[in-house]
Amino acid sequence: MNQTTILQYNFYVLIRFFGWLMVSLMLAFVINTFVTLSLEWPTIFSIFIQNKSNYLNLFQILFQISMYLFAIFGSFFYAIRMRNISLRDDSELLNKFVNYFIRSCFWAVVFVGLIDVIISFLRVQDFLVNVVGQDLATQLGRSKFRGPYIHIPLVFLGFIVGFFVKHIAFTWLTFLVLIAEFIIVITRFVFSYEQAFQGDIVRFWYAALFLFASAYTLFEDGHVRVDVIYTNFSRRTKGIINSYGCIFLGMTLCWAILLLGMWEKTNIIVNPMLSYESAQAGFGMYTKYWLASFLAIFAISMMIQFVSYLFESTADVYKEEGHRELGEILSH
Repeated sequence: MNQTTILQYNFYVLIRFFGWLMVSLMLAFVINTFVTLSLEWPTIFSIFIQNKSNYLNLFQILFQISMYLFAIFGSFFYAIRMRNISLRDDSELLNKFVNYFIRSCFWAVVFVGLIDVIISFLRVQDFLVNVVGQDLATQLGRSKFRGPYIHIPLVFLGFIVGFFVKHIAFTWLTFLVLIAEFIIVITRFVFSYEQAFQGDIVRFWYAALFLFASAYTLFEDGHVRVDVIYTNFSRRTKGIINSYGCIFLGMTLCWAILLLGMWEKTNIIVNPMLSYESAQAGFGMYTKYWLASFLAIFAISMMIQFVSYLFESTADVYKEEGHRELGEILSH
């Protein structure tokens, strides 16, 4: 093995370790945020002041610490073990995962949107009591009931459907937005009927369309570039530029969104989700808190896709075989 090959293998270890470390640390942070802010577990820093006789709290703290340690050492050992494997394989693996994640989120917002619209329509027309009874109708009028007992099960259903239905494009979500807008036009100008939930469903699906499709668009290299000289660069030079862009522009943006939005209960992402925040204008949909969660989904999916793009760009730098030509439709 010559010196160049050794340096390449060592650099592969470094890049693979860094990429998987970013993904695993992000997942650990999201889980840590959920258990501390939603389940009210003690924070990691509480280990210095926590009563050591409270074994449950001590276990909860150690569990959180172990997640971060596993993220660090697991990424390192994986990078060492897979150092002779092409980075394109890791890139493809991450891309498949983020495709499943976004595909499942797509189905989740479709199910949540449709069911919530039906409930809101029945409420505003005073049909809900006749359909489900007075007690359940009252509970469905509370966001803290509708969220965990209606929306969350539909999200799980979306992830189940997303596992089996693998060929879905975001053009379908665009189509649903157009249908919702078309219904608003017909009901407003033909039947003089308009309710708050009609505008809510458009905003709900429209926000999901743009934030969920970002990772897919990055994979297809469809984001707008201010391209002055990039087109004329060689594949290796493009790979270098894209690698630095993924690290210093892409990943830093994702971390900024997650840290600023999920560090404390009062932050912009966590606060609406914990309170199941909803707009109360005219018996509208109870999906306002989901719009905050879309930012987290955007950051998570883009972080994974940026790491995938980093691996692919590094493979281009070292002229690995299997370069993916732009315009190939490989993910839906």
